[in-house]
Amino acid sequence: MWNRKHLLGLEELSREEIVEVLDRARTFRESCTSSARKHSTLAGKTVVMLFFEPSTRTTTSFTLAAQRLSADVVGFSNSGSSTTKGETLIDTVRNIEAMGVDILVIRHGASGAPHLAARHVDVSVVNAGDGTHEHPTQGLLDLYTIREKKGKFEGLKVVIVGDIAHSRVARSNIFGLRTLGAEVFVSGPATLVPEHITELGATVVKDFDEIVGEADVINVLRIQRERIEGTVLPSTAEYTRLFGLTRERERRMKPDAIVMHPGPINRGVEIAPEVADGSRSVILEQVTNGVAVRMAVLSMVVGK
Repeated sequence: MWNRKHLLGLEELSREEIVEVLDRARTFRESCTSSARKHSTLAGKTVVMLFFEPSTRTTTSFTLAAQRLSADVVGFSNSGSSTTKGETLIDTVRNIEAMGVDILVIRHGASGAPHLAARHVDVSVVNAGDGTHEHPTQGLLDLYTIREKKGKFEGLKVVIVGDIAHSRVARSNIFGLRTLGAEVFVSGPATLVPEHITELGATVVKDFDEIVGEADVINVLRIQRERIEGTVLPSTAEYTRLFGLTRERERRMKPDAIVMHPGPINRGVEIAPEVADGSRSVILEQVTNGVAVRMAVLSMVVGK
């Protein structure tokens, strides 16, 4: 039974808690395709979006989720805020709490920032991505999508390919998938796959081609161009040749395997446009499912 006031990461959640979120999300799924289907679950509640990093997709998803639960939503931009004048994160969240709010949705470039905030406020805190640590609602929407498509987690082979070292999405997925019984593999350039990732329960596959044909799910991560053009990777073309989900690799996948991507997509770099838009792709379904999952999370952290 869910009795948590905050959602800070998937590492701390039990199998039963994750399944409870996914089950609750399913009850909200229909609301995600029609703005007319609103719930009164959070009527009278106020949700503040504290985004210290820009993210159009996550901000919009959380905002729609809160509005479809009938909550009042307040946006926050780091640009021009008191934080640029030297105010600490703790002072910021405590001042906002003093205005009479109920939920703080926090995205921050520093790992652990939402956890710090949660220790200093009495309202609920939801982690919308912290540094290179976790992105729990992205992990949950990925889990929801996999369950809807595959019906189970036990026995599944899920491959996460790309920049594992800097990916909070990868970490949340690994925690959640392992808890639910899936087998997780990671692949990418040696400079972007940390050795300690095996301690989280993932198996490192150096040659992406070795695992493509065995995967039930391939989750492709975005590669930041500044890393490709820097010292970490030699070139865009080299990355695509070795780790891109090309048409040729897609043809070698299992007939019922699916392709995922948390977005935004670098078309032609980590994934071919034809694959991103193809019949295996569930990328847009992930986006829709994300609203349902965030509706579930927002309702559950305030005990509704």
